[in-house]
Amino acid sequence: MTVKTRKLFATAMAVMVVSESLLAQTGGGTTGINAATSSLTSYIDPVSTLTLAIGAVVGIIGGVRVYIKWNSGDQDINKELMGWGGSCLFLVLVSVVIKAFFGV
Repeated sequence: MTVKTRKLFATAMAVMVVSESLLAQTGGGTTGINAATSSLTSYIDPVSTLTLAIGAVVGIIGGVRVYIKWNSGDQDINKELMGWGGSCLFLVLVSVVIKAFFGV
């Protein structure tokens, strides 16, 4: 055998070995993606509940602050009410959108 034939034979063997090892790894990626998806969807309900709880606390604090301003005779109650009410509404809507986005 000549040197050129030996190099060609060695290259062909190397390609066969590499291609066989590449074919052996086809199932690993989908298993990892499926595990990550199930892990992520298990967090959706607790995060949604936590967001609703934070919205409730923000609503209570906002209600107390508006009540204090109203009793003290401040004129900008509407601005305060819109700010606290908007933040409370935002947190409630985020909770609903998270569940709708992930299909839970």
